[in-house]
Formats: sequence, structure tokens, C-alpha cells
Amino acid sequence: MKIAQVAPLYESVPPKYYGGTERVVSYLTEELIRQGHEVTLFASGDSVTEAQLVAPRPHALRLDDQCVDQLAPHMVLLQEVMQQAQETHAFDVIHFHIDYLHFPLAMQLSVPHVTTLHGRLDIPDLVPLYQAFPTIPVVSISESQRDPLPWLNWQGTVYHGLPEDLYTCREMLGTYLAFLGRISPEKGVDQAIAIAQRAGVPLKIAAKVDEADREYFDTVVQPLLDGPLIQYIGELKDGQKDAFLGQAQALLFPIDWPEPFGLVMIEALACGTPVIAYRRGSVPEVLEDGVTGWIVEGLEEAVQAVERVPVLSRPRCRQVFEERFAASRMTRDYLRLYRRVVRAGKGRSAA
Repeated sequence: MKIAQVAPLYESVPPKYYGGTERVVSYLTEELIRQGHEVTLFASGDSVTEAQLVAPRPHALRLDDQCVDQLAPHMVLLQEVMQQAQETHAFDVIHFHIDYLHFPLAMQLSVPHVTTLHGRLDIPDLVPLYQAFPTIPVVSISESQRDPLPWLNWQGTVYHGLPEDLYTCREMLGTYLAFLGRISPEKGVDQAIAIAQRAGVPLKIAAKVDEADREYFDTVVQPLLDGPLIQYIGELKDGQKDAFLGQAQALLFPIDWPEPFGLVMIEALACGTPVIAYRRGSVPEVLEDGVTGWIVEGLEEAVQAVERVPVLSRPRCRQVFEERFAASRMTRDYLRLYRRVVRAGKGRSAA
């Protein structure tokens, strides 16, 4: 198939540091190529890919302090997509990963398309927006993500996947607890610190701080970093995560929001590292309680779960990752959706 992947421009594909959506786009793009498909990737110019790269901007926006209006480059991106889509047989299907930015233009597209919604949908402002575009075919990344808007034109749910050779399974029990990702109130780093302190186990925090969350970091998190068990090491590069996660006893994931997926959970499982997570959003879909981690209701249960981590099998965590969350499986799932929307498009044309 000839497939276009349209990524956000905030991070490169794959990201140099933090960035879930662009990372998933990268894994999907490269696996599609490995499986013999022809892929055009619309992304920032510092992306690294085997696909044909169309770059409306040379650098990812987060690393470009010269960009004042981040919407403007995305308008150029959409123009590039629409222009190429008008060429005969350019694409069999277009896969968007840019939320709803393209919806008005997508209504005019003759090429079949799908949109994976990577973010939270429990925001009231989204209701009238999606009501205005009820026919846009969309894909969820967990069943729980659909709960606020079950009436959308859902084509399926595709769980994220990772290349199987990306992380190494370490069978030895680690020496610390890990927190990886982004520091914000909904991610619960303050809860992670409390869990580690109550359990008496060291905690290493590897996370970025967005400007929007700077006040939370300065006023809530920073004062908690003085304890002898707590180490804040900042944002990791991609290649540093394997050792960081693999050498941990467990990943702490004490979220306080309806997490649509939680890529870091399967990154930990790929390393053989179990996860202790609060029962919110997609957590019960991703984790198997008592197998790949412990799903808990709050601080007390989380502290108890730390004590029970040694009974979990790290090789089994890795096995579940390979069975459920490999990039090859994710890609096969998307290919089935692509073929479905292509067949539906041909049916409408015949009618």
C-alpha cells in the first residue's frame, strides 16, 4: 500500500527526548516499511526515517525557540498533505496523528483517511467540535479513551506497540523505583515520591517539565526532592531509557487523569520491569494485575504493592509485552483498518 503518515511538528520523528505521539508514528512508519509498504512521512526535517520525508519545517518546534506561532507551521504541513493527495494514485490511505487540525480539509479529501486520537477526550470544549465532524473516521488507543465520546465514527482500537529489539529484558530485581515521563499534576510525581518514602525504597525521577507545569514543579515538587531517597535526574534521551527502566524494581505510574494509553508502561514491560499504577484510564487494559504489575486504588495500596514486587516474574512481563505490545502487532492492526477504510471508500465511489 501507499501510505501517508502525518505527524505533529512539536517533536521530531522519533523524538530526541520526551514525546509519545511522534514516537509511535516512528515505530509504525518503520514497521510498515519493513513489511513492504511505501510510506511518505510528513514531519519535521530533523526526523530520522526510511520513509520518504516531507518536511514543512527543518526542526521540531520544541527545540526551535524562534517559532512564536506553532499553529502556522501546521497549516503549511496540511497544505503539503492536501497538495500531494491531489496527485493521481499518490496515496491509498492517509493516516493523521494531529488531533483535529485537519478535519475541515479532510471533509474534502477523496483519498481514504483515518485519524488516531492520541489525547484525552474528556474536555467539554471537544463535544461541539466533534459533533461538527461526525463522519471523520477515527481510531482510539484504548477502549477507555472512547468513554467521553462513544458516538464518534470509531473504526477500531489499536494499542501502541514498540520494536521488540528496542529494550532489553533484565531478570535481576532492580535497586530503585522509577518515574519516567512528564512532571505535571495529572501524572502524579508527588504521589510517586510519597510512595517511595513510605516504602523506604529509592526513587529516581526522569522527567521533563513543560513551561505550563513550571509553577507546579517549583511549588509542589521541588520541595519534595530534598529527601535522601529521592533523585531527580531530568529528561532522558531516548537511548538512556533502556538502562533506567531495566535497572528499576518497578515503574511507578500513580496517575490522576484518564490516561488514554501510557506508553511508558509498555516500555517498562519491554525491560521486564513491572508497573505499579493507579486504576485510571487505560491502566486496566494495559496491565494484568498480579502478572505485569499491581493496579492499586491509592497510596496505601501502592506502598503494599512495592513490597510485593519481588513475587512478579520479570521474564513474564517481557513475554506479555512481546505478545500484546510489539510494533509488528500494532502495524498489522492498522493495516486491517487501512484496508477497511479503503474498501469503504471504493463502495462510496461506486454508489
